[in-house]
Amino acid sequence: MRRSIKAKPFPTLEKARSAINSYFTKLPNLYYIDENLKHTLRKYQKDALLYLDWSQRQKDVDEKYNQLMFNMATGSGKTDVMAAIILYYYKEFQYTKFLFIANTTAVVNKTKDNFLNVNSSKYLFSAPINIEGEIIDLKSVESFPVNQEDNTIYIKFSTVQSLSNELSDPKENKLTLDELKKHKIIILADEAHHYNAQTKKDQHKENSWEALLDRVRESNKLNRQLEFTATIDVDRKEIYEKYKDKIIYKYDLSRFMEEGYSKNVFRLQANTDNMQKLLNAILLSQYRKRIARRLGIPDFKPVLLVKSNRLPTSKAVRNEFIHMMSDLSTESLHEFLLTNQKINSKSRALSMTYDYWLSQDLVKTVSELKQDFNINTTIDVNTGGTKDILADNNNSKNLNTLEDINNPFRIVFAIAKLTEGWDVLNLFDIVRISERKESSSRTQTNAEAQLIGRGARYYPFIYKGRRSFTRRFDNKALSSEKRLLETLYYHTINDSKYIDNLNKSFDKMDLIVNQDQDYQTYTAQVKDSFKKTSFYRSGNLFYNETEEVPDSEYKSIGDYGINNFSMIVDYNTSTTENKLRDNFLQINETNTKYDSVADFSNEEDYRLIKKAIARNKFYRFDNMKRYLPMINSVKDFIKSPNWLGKLKVMAQVPDQYDTNLSQMDKLKVLDVALHRIQVSIVKNYRKERGTNKFFPIAVRDAVKDYSKVVPQPSNRKVISELIQPKKMTGNDWFPYDYAITDQLESSLINLVGSLIDDFKQKYNNVYLIRNEETISNWTLHEFENKDTKHYEGYMPDFILVLDDGNIMYQVYIEPKGEQLLERDAWKQDLLESIRPENIKLMGENEDIRLYGVKFYTHGDGRGVKEELHDLNILN
Repeated sequence: MRRSIKAKPFPTLEKARSAINSYFTKLPNLYYIDENLKHTLRKYQKDALLYLDWSQRQKDVDEKYNQLMFNMATGSGKTDVMAAIILYYYKEFQYTKFLFIANTTAVVNKTKDNFLNVNSSKYLFSAPINIEGEIIDLKSVESFPVNQEDNTIYIKFSTVQSLSNELSDPKENKLTLDELKKHKIIILADEAHHYNAQTKKDQHKENSWEALLDRVRESNKLNRQLEFTATIDVDRKEIYEKYKDKIIYKYDLSRFMEEGYSKNVFRLQANTDNMQKLLNAILLSQYRKRIARRLGIPDFKPVLLVKSNRLPTSKAVRNEFIHMMSDLSTESLHEFLLTNQKINSKSRALSMTYDYWLSQDLVKTVSELKQDFNINTTIDVNTGGTKDILADNNNSKNLNTLEDINNPFRIVFAIAKLTEGWDVLNLFDIVRISERKESSSRTQTNAEAQLIGRGARYYPFIYKGRRSFTRRFDNKALSSEKRLLETLYYHTINDSKYIDNLNKSFDKMDLIVNQDQDYQTYTAQVKDSFKKTSFYRSGNLFYNETEEVPDSEYKSIGDYGINNFSMIVDYNTSTTENKLRDNFLQINETNTKYDSVADFSNEEDYRLIKKAIARNKFYRFDNMKRYLPMINSVKDFIKSPNWLGKLKVMAQVPDQYDTNLSQMDKLKVLDVALHRIQVSIVKNYRKERGTNKFFPIAVRDAVKDYSKVVPQPSNRKVISELIQPKKMTGNDWFPYDYAITDQLESSLINLVGSLIDDFKQKYNNVYLIRNEETISNWTLHEFENKDTKHYEGYMPDFILVLDDGNIMYQVYIEPKGEQLLERDAWKQDLLESIRPENIKLMGENEDIRLYGVKFYTHGDGRGVKEELHDLNILN
């Protein structure tokens, strides 16, 4: 059984704690810190400084305590501690030079603003800074001056990537390692879990960020490196061994929440559609705003975050939300409140919300909701791709000033990137958009746990003339309404696997390394030597032509991949409320039932079905003919056994429904069923299928310089999946200077490299072409007639080119992980169907032979090398 993190010994931390608690230890007077910080330090923040001070007074401080870590929960005020540390080292040890390091530009810019911008609402110091009558100036610098001004603290702000580039390529007015030797420096390394990639691999490469910071720290024995993170993975042996004597202070999330420094957090889980979840969320948010107004709390503006994992989904949901708000009427809101009041009775928060709004003037309510939630109060921070959204100045300003009275935004739409670098206190609702099943993975729930941890930060509003930084309405005797002002609600899906993974992610919250902002750009350039070859200048690669599937083959609903016998629609629209770590309540036969909605073969249901069909514009006959060319009429589509005539639609409903489904309920269920059918029809109509005709594409158009943005290592990432650059400058058979590959692809390259001498005994020219999907625009398609058809194309990762002067062989090779072999078996069948006797090469290409081989797996377990021998290509 794995040992609990809390049970792990941290000798430095325990020595510091023992000393600070000892009657004989004289504690320092840090009065000047309280005098010069905007915020009064909390007890645990003061303790962190006392523990640090103890370490810095030890005789062996230069060797033993020159690198320390503060492992403090997200939202616990690590930046306040850093600000205090700057004042501490300046006053106690006369340090005037500080280097602030973070992994992202967003964190660097935010911290720079917090430390230097006096006009910022989040400036952390008093203005001016005054220590014992002397006014102290803080200055941002690119390099540290040798001759410095009196009463001045110099801070260099940099991402670790920029610092690495700067030190490896010295320029005027920039830092160099030689210059660093002249100064004693305090290194403040934020989000420090990013700097341990090599420790995680039990390696310590000279070019790693970890080694870089080591060199900076070791450039002067008086330097100190102080690291800050909420997510150090001390359960990993190598991480624990490195940090067990370096962790000087720990303050975990559960303690942070238990001591009242955060909001309470509850889940609201339901299988409702996105718009229903959003309407619930804004009604709850606006109710919260009304409560604050009634209690005389000034400028209380609760913000709502709509979180998606995919950019297209986020944009589509935002557009749908704006459209919903535009169409909202008193009638539709009243119907919504009445319907959900019964269904969601198990949710304390939503029950109070519905009761409140039903007691209000709904005409005024709708007007108020439209005023507070519209296109002008909605911020879309999806700048696209993998770009750090907080690196955008406008987004950064808007997102980091959401508490300001002049900031108009109430609702934020974003993909899962609002993690490190985002400080927001008045976030009270997070709505998780329902997406594909992959979004229930541990990777996703880890990111969501990190996000919820940031949203759980307490909002210190003023009540009865006093501002508090801890919760004040926890007392059960107090109004439940008041407790809404100190509670974050996470509106999420009702899925057992997802809730289980989310709970596991919360259990491990202090250990998570979030990948969302961890990206590195690698570049591969085509070698000049390859550009000089005749193969590059005039050669071709090949792909097969496609043709449309004829209309005559769409003869039944089964041709669109639809089961025409039964369909079950989950109509469990009830919302349950749980504490954040509560277990998932499994839906089973004891708390759910199945109601018949419509039998398409039953004449009595025809009227209801026809009404549902009429509600969806897709099912207008002229439109349907575009996708269903073989149908004769709408009635034929509904009744014919070739189409929907055998279909039975059932609804799975919660047992709160004490009566049978109403006609309106049945219509809603049919709406869902018909929409599913519509999606499948549109998706599967007019698919192209491959032919055996292969056409050329010029090598120079397929082999070009490219860049690839890839996620960096994390403590959860399987090493074999990591994409890294592999230097190939000494291998004339590989066209690029670098191969940007994962370990499996790199293994294939190594196999080809080991066979080069054998190849060159038979062939004049040998090339392994990396078929990079980011620049290629062709795919291979299945062209043999199969019982199970796969219309989608795919692109093999490599093409092995072998030219003996008379015949050129081109061999398609695809590396494939063991876990994907069964799912992608049709792709291997396609590859092995590519043989000269099965295909036609178009154009004057009689001297070219195309082959495909079976998937390459680790260690060549499926025998690609053997197959090349069998094909007489490698002999």
